[in-house]
Amino acid sequence: MKIHSLLVPVDDMGSAVEFLTGNLGCVVKIRDGDRYCALDAGGQMLALVSGEERMVDSISLVVRVDDIHAAVASIIEGGGQLLSPPHEGPHEVRAVVTGAGGVPMVLSAKRPVAG
Repeated sequence: MKIHSLLVPVDDMGSAVEFLTGNLGCVVKIRDGDRYCALDAGGQMLALVSGEERMVDSISLVVRVDDIHAAVASIIEGGGQLLSPPHEGPHEVRAVVTGAGGVPMVLSAKRPVAG
């Protein structure tokens, strides 16, 4: 497991990107229209999401895992809760969980290679 980024849900992608780049010096790394934007925030990645990519309503850790099903099982066994089961997004498989104590997390794994 590796912390990948902070997922930040926004109502207006354009305004959020403009504010974070213009006022805080963040640098756009990748932008996918009004649904997703990855920003370098001084060595930390902020992943802004809106519209159909907005899978959470509060800022959440994105944790990159090798095996999403094993990671979900581990979170549940450790006292966490599954909020949204694993599903394939445009670039990865994701699940939304809370850890013990209520820490919101999005687990993310690379999509399986078709073969």
